[in-house]
Amino acid sequence: MVINGILWYIIKYKDEKEELIMPKPMKILILEDDIEDCNNFINCIKKRDDIELVAVTDSDIDALKYVKLKHPEGIVLDIELNNSKTGNPNSLEFLSSLRKLNLNYDPIVIVTTHVFSKRTYEILHRENIDLIMHKDQPKYSVENVLNTFIKFRNIPTQKDRKTIVEELENEEERISDLINHELDLIGVSAKLKGRKYIFDAIKYLIQNENSDINVVQYLTKVYKKSGNTITNGIQNAIIHAWRVSSVEDLEEHYTAKINYETGVPTPMEFIYHYVDKVKKLI
Repeated sequence: MVINGILWYIIKYKDEKEELIMPKPMKILILEDDIEDCNNFINCIKKRDDIELVAVTDSDIDALKYVKLKHPEGIVLDIELNNSKTGNPNSLEFLSSLRKLNLNYDPIVIVTTHVFSKRTYEILHRENIDLIMHKDQPKYSVENVLNTFIKFRNIPTQKDRKTIVEELENEEERISDLINHELDLIGVSAKLKGRKYIFDAIKYLIQNENSDINVVQYLTKVYKKSGNTITNGIQNAIIHAWRVSSVEDLEEHYTAKINYETGVPTPMEFIYHYVDKVKKLI
């Protein structure tokens, strides 16, 4: 009886210990020809312990070899591979070849692209792509891509993954509605370009808390404008709101401190105030 008791304790301890063991890092393959994007993925993955980078390549031909050899759970797939030296100029053929491998598992495939093409999207959906993330959208970042892989991990079916996509889209819509509502309350005019800069900055910082990319740098990349142009546009939108809105509305809805010398918040003070405020409302 004592021996059985000891054995029971050992088995119980072993089971509890196994439950505490962290899952193995998720293996990710990156098929991308943009050097900056590749470096961003590499640097971001280095800081994480839940993802393992198995390979980075700009060749769809080499990517298939890595799939056979390394068995990645997730694949980052850029559609345009114009800079590839040994592969095709796009990765659509890779998708067809991937399905023909008859793998004993279904890798999660997230497409990253600058392309807005209904025909291309139809092809991707026919190939059962899990998600398309457009690189020019405010929500896009390499960190967001990697976080999505982790959310998809261990989800057994495409149907269940689509449910997660819908949840992500609903969350993004709610964030957008909250930001727009708060800006409307203090009279930040939708007619001003600075309003769009402010909106995208707040949304980006909420969705990319750990990003190393400065928010102004992010906006300059999206809008192809200088940092001064972005900052001035934001400041002008703030100044306009303080001129047209009543003191009562501003005092009620903008509760952060304001520089007494200028009478208005700086762009970064304003943006980070609403980042914190919207986070609390989500």
